[in-house]
Amino acid sequence: MSAAETTIPTILNLEEIDQPAGTIRKYWLRIISDGLGEPVRLPIISARGSEDGPTLGVTAAVHGDELNGIRVIQRLFADLDVSTLRGTIIGVLVVNVPAFLRQTRVYTDGFDLNHVMPGREDGRASEVYAFRLVDRVVRHFDFLLDLHTASRGRVNSYYVRADMSQETTRQLAILQNPQLIVHNPPSDGTLRGAADALDIPAVTLEVGNPGVYQRRLIRSGTEGVHNVMSYLQMTDDDIVAPSAPPILCKRSYWIYTHTGGLLTLEVDLLQEVKAGDLIATQRDVFGSLKEQYLAPEDGVVIGKSTMPVNRSGGRILHLGLV
Repeated sequence: MSAAETTIPTILNLEEIDQPAGTIRKYWLRIISDGLGEPVRLPIISARGSEDGPTLGVTAAVHGDELNGIRVIQRLFADLDVSTLRGTIIGVLVVNVPAFLRQTRVYTDGFDLNHVMPGREDGRASEVYAFRLVDRVVRHFDFLLDLHTASRGRVNSYYVRADMSQETTRQLAILQNPQLIVHNPPSDGTLRGAADALDIPAVTLEVGNPGVYQRRLIRSGTEGVHNVMSYLQMTDDDIVAPSAPPILCKRSYWIYTHTGGLLTLEVDLLQEVKAGDLIATQRDVFGSLKEQYLAPEDGVVIGKSTMPVNRSGGRILHLGLV
């Protein structure tokens, strides 16, 4: 391999990308400096098609332990035929680099990066990082697919959060062929919300579980991005139809424990529950039953805790209202 092939240029902004049509290039985008004054850089892949078209952004690892989305982006670019691509695809393989290096969910100052968007130019560490991400990267997108997973100690179904009242985001969500879609207008502080504030249609895709590669879900996530590219007329590929229609939820919320103890979940992902159904039991360390938790209303299990040790106010399950 030549030196030119092994040298990846460093940029400060997506505006500095200047690559020929019909090419794929790798970049490091400098976003902050660490405590030694050394650059912290985002790994970015850019594919510029042979013809003009929209710019589609695909982001992964806003939380440092969310790995499935990284593999989705890698597979996406490995499969691309840029000679027939119209427009540009930008893959941000790792958004939250400091957390990724520590394999933790939150930023180094203890804040969730997906709760501080779009950040502040003169704020605390996580806010500065978020501000520069939105200013230097996200605002250059025309559409955004933000790839996440569950957090540690929990598991998720393959589902999408999207504003289903907006036609474009509705289509972006359906094209992911998810098991479930939650109608969820952009919340303050999320990357999806920051994109929406810039009039960039965006959806959040939950691709399984943290800290692992899950081949089936990675394949599904990659398929969903290809579907979006076809929908946006960036490619001439056929849209892959779902094997079954997704479950549609008008809203969702987490159910929490009242007291501490050892928790046992009595339900599975995507299981439909009725009001009053037993969803979890909690025992003390001696094995004595302390509490039984019942479904407060009819719904479907979107995600759930897998950690038996649970303090007061711990998460039990994520309930979607169909």
